[in-house]
Amino acid sequence: MSLFDFVFGCSHQRCSFPITVKGKLRRSAAAAVTGTYVVCLDCGKEFPYDWTKMKMVRSEPDSSAAPNPITVASGSKAA
Repeated sequence: MSLFDFVFGCSHQRCSFPITVKGKLRRSAAAAVTGTYVVCLDCGKEFPYDWTKMKMVRSEPDSSAAPNPITVASGSKAA
């Protein structure tokens, strides 16, 4: 592990070939999302993989993707 990786974390650029798990008993958290996952060859972290999009996917939903709507009170005027 380099000093850059220690300070900023792993960039996960080098990953394994996608692995598909057949049995549900030994499925990891990353494989539970799509059934297929890849492993970072530098740090060992597992990431869900989508075969149809041919890329890694996020395991948790992105909170910034759908922000809460802004409500404007009626009758107030902006300066």
